[in-house]
Amino acid sequence: MSERKLSLSAARCLHLAAQGLLKKPRRRAQANDVLSTVRQMSLLQIDTINVVARSPYLVLFSRLGSYPSQWLDEALSRGDLMEYWAHEACFLPRSDFSLVRHRMLTPQNMGWKYKAEWMEEHAAEIEGLIAHIQQNGPVRSSDFEHPRKGASGWWEWKPHKRHLEGLFTAGKVMVIGRHNFQRIYDLTSRVMPLWDDERDLLKQDEAEEVMLQNSARSLGIFRPQWLADYYRLRQPSLPALLVRWQEEGLVVPVEVESLGALWLHTDLLPLAEDALSGKLRATHSAVLSPFDPVVWDRKRAEQLFDFSYRLECYTPAPKRQYGYFVLPLLHQGKLVGRMDSKMHRKTGVLEIFALYLQDGVRVSATLEKGLRQAITDFASWQGAKRVEIQHRPAELFAQTPVGWEIDVA
Repeated sequence: MSERKLSLSAARCLHLAAQGLLKKPRRRAQANDVLSTVRQMSLLQIDTINVVARSPYLVLFSRLGSYPSQWLDEALSRGDLMEYWAHEACFLPRSDFSLVRHRMLTPQNMGWKYKAEWMEEHAAEIEGLIAHIQQNGPVRSSDFEHPRKGASGWWEWKPHKRHLEGLFTAGKVMVIGRHNFQRIYDLTSRVMPLWDDERDLLKQDEAEEVMLQNSARSLGIFRPQWLADYYRLRQPSLPALLVRWQEEGLVVPVEVESLGALWLHTDLLPLAEDALSGKLRATHSAVLSPFDPVVWDRKRAEQLFDFSYRLECYTPAPKRQYGYFVLPLLHQGKLVGRMDSKMHRKTGVLEIFALYLQDGVRVSATLEKGLRQAITDFASWQGAKRVEIQHRPAELFAQTPVGWEIDVA
C-alpha cells in the first residue's frame, strides 16, 4: 500500500471482511464453524430476548447461513467455548480463559456483577452449595426451590441463583452447558483441571494487551477509542502501544474518507490492496442482531456506517421510535435499514411489524432482491412458512404488499 488512503466504502468493506460479513459463505456450514466464527469475532455476546432467534444464534446465522442452533450449545458442552464477562456476558473460546482469569480473581472490581456483601453474608450457605456441586455434580438454579415470593408479586431471584452468579463472576464455577438456555454450572477446578493460577495466570496488563490485539484483528480497521469498548476495558493509553504495534508489523496507519486517521490490522493488507484499486466488493445481505459486534458499539456504528441505533425494548411502548426488538439490515456493505419483527412459532409466521429504510437509501431491484432473500433465509432458518409485513416503505416489495410464502422444499 503506497498512499494508504481509503474510501469510506472500502473501510466498511474491510471491517465487514474482518467480521465475516463481506460475502455470503461459499459452502454449507459445518459444526466446527461455530468455534472458528467466534474466534474471528473474538466474542459472541449473550442475550436472552427471544421474540425472534436469541441473539447469539442470530449473530452466527448472519455469518454462517442456515445451521442447526444446537451447534452453539454443543460447542459449549464439549468445551470449545466458555462464558464470562467480556464485552458483556459473552461466549468466547475456552482457550481464552487466561485472558479473563484475572477478572475472576478480582471480582470486587466487576461492579454490579458481583456483590461482595451478599457473598460474605451467605458465606456458609455458599460453601454448602460448593460442597453440593463437588459431591453431586453440575447444577442449575432451577434445581433449588425458592423459599419465598417477592412482595411485588413477582418471583425474586432465588438465593441460589444469586449464589451461582456470584460464584460464576468470581471464577469458582463455570458454565458447562445450557438446557433451554438455562445455565448449567460446574466447579472451575473440575472444568479446568490442568489450570494452575501460580503457573498460568497472565498479569492484567498482559491479558489486556492480548484483548486489544484481538479487538484490532476482529475490527480490522479502527480508531483507537473503538478498541477498548470491545472487551469493555477502561480506556487504556494507546498511542505508545499503537506505535509499538506498528513497529512490530501488527498495524499500519491509513487515512479514510470523512473519518480521518485510522489503523488497519495487517491481516487485512491483501484485501486492502483490492480496496485501494476499487476491486473489493461487499455482496452480503443479512439480518443482524442488535448485539452483533458490528453494531454493539453504537458510536462506532454511527461513525463508520452513519447508522444510529438504540435498543428500545426497555423503553415504554409509546416512546419507541422503531419498535421493541429492532434488527439492523445489512446490504452490500451498508446498514440500509431496520425491522421490528416477531417469530410466531406455533403458526410458522415471521411477522414484520415495521420495516424502515435509512434516509437516502434508494429502492432498487438489487436492494429489494437482497433484502427479500435475507429476510426469507432468516425466516426459513427459524422454521417459518410465511413472512407477513404490516408496514414498510410503499415502494419496497410493492408486488407483495402483505408478505410471501416460503418454499420449504
